[in-house]
Amino acid sequence: MKTRFVTLDRLLARIRTDRQSFLKILQRPDIPLHTNGSENDIRSVVTRRKISGGTHRDQGRAARDTMLSMMKTCNKLGVSFWDYLGDRLGIPGNKILPLPVLLAAR
Repeated sequence: MKTRFVTLDRLLARIRTDRQSFLKILQRPDIPLHTNGSENDIRSVVTRRKISGGTHRDQGRAARDTMLSMMKTCNKLGVSFWDYLGDRLGIPGNKILPLPVLLAAR
C-alpha cells in the first residue's frame, strides 16, 4: 500500500519488515498495548531533572538513574526501598531477596 505521505509510507514499510515483533502481542497477551506504565515511571525523573537542571557529570546521572530505577522496581514489588538498600549495604534489619529473584517469583 502506498500513500501520498512519505513518513507514513516509511512507517508502513517498517511495520511490514518487522511484522513478527508487531504480532508478538498475539503470542504474549501479557504485553501491554501501550507505554503508559513506562511513561509514568519516568515522570518523576523528568520533573526532578527540570527542577534541578540535571546533573553535572555522567557518573551523577548514572547514579541517579540507577537509584530511581531500583526505587520504582521496589515500589512495584511492594518492597521498602530503604530496607532493600539497607540490606545491600549490610545494615542490620530486614533481609530482602535480590530484585531478580523477587521479579522471577512474581
